[in-house]
Amino acid sequence: MNLARYISRRLLISIIQLVAIVVGSFFLMRMLPGDPVILRLGPAATPERVAQVRHEMGLDRPLVAQLVSYARNVIHGDFGHSWRTANAVSSDLRMRFPATVELITLSMLLALFVAVPIGVITALRPSGLLSRATLLYTLLAGAMPDYFIGLLLIFIFYFKLKLAPPPMGRLSLVHAPPPAVTKMYVIDSLLARNWVTLKSALAHLALPVFTLAFVQAGPIMKMSRSTILQTLDGDFMYFARVCGLKASYVWRYALRNALPPIVTLASLLYGILLGGAVLVETVFAWGGLGQYSVLMIVNADYDGIQGFVLVASAFSLLIYLALDLLYVVIDPRVRY
Repeated sequence: MNLARYISRRLLISIIQLVAIVVGSFFLMRMLPGDPVILRLGPAATPERVAQVRHEMGLDRPLVAQLVSYARNVIHGDFGHSWRTANAVSSDLRMRFPATVELITLSMLLALFVAVPIGVITALRPSGLLSRATLLYTLLAGAMPDYFIGLLLIFIFYFKLKLAPPPMGRLSLVHAPPPAVTKMYVIDSLLARNWVTLKSALAHLALPVFTLAFVQAGPIMKMSRSTILQTLDGDFMYFARVCGLKASYVWRYALRNALPPIVTLASLLYGILLGGAVLVETVFAWGGLGQYSVLMIVNADYDGIQGFVLVASAFSLLIYLALDLLYVVIDPRVRY
């Protein structure tokens, strides 16, 4: 396989998909109920004032002309201006994106760290007590909404045990953010060697990270168990045992062959979390992209919604591109 050609082809497909998403989201936004001009001015605004503001926002032009103007601005890095926050959309996204990425990345790492080993262990003893407990856990994780788990954790660890900080953002009010390098407080605190801020950031991350990891670990655990069991039942695994291969090697090969579906599921969940963590962000007042998207939708802020959709889509496409490249590493059959 020519890796450079493969990457170029995938990048071209991703760009085409991104253009289609931009065009589709642009027209879908105009189909949503609610007039952003009325929401901005209020129902008591005069028709003259409404017409003036509509002209200032460019909403009185034909849709095609609006699309061409918006696409031209996006190419130059201008995502428009949010009337709700009174900031440039690109500025809002740069401020909120690191908060969400930090939250969902740590949550996914924790989910993988716990779910994959347990999935492998339960595949070794599919009828054991741990396997039955895991089945119950996956059912609960799939049935319980993440915001309910978050509220439950806040009630136990903050209100009752006083072990967690108040769910009011990413840092305590008495601590200043570290010097902005990545705008992810954990990484920036490590770079600045600010251990007090690092402790505060980790303390505020604990409950929302555990909340998301609790939900996401369920399907990953289930997938790990089922794929390992399916792989162990394969003919090549029987052949390996007959040839006298050590059990440790058999399990290593089984895990290597079971990795593609596990990695695929984890990547899909990771991409979904960028916008899917909105309820958890709201419960913990996290100030990430999820909260921003809801705020923009409620106020029919076209530029804000389109900016979020564009960033979320680009993020997901990059994850899928990285997933395709990772397949080349973990599955030698893809190389040919």
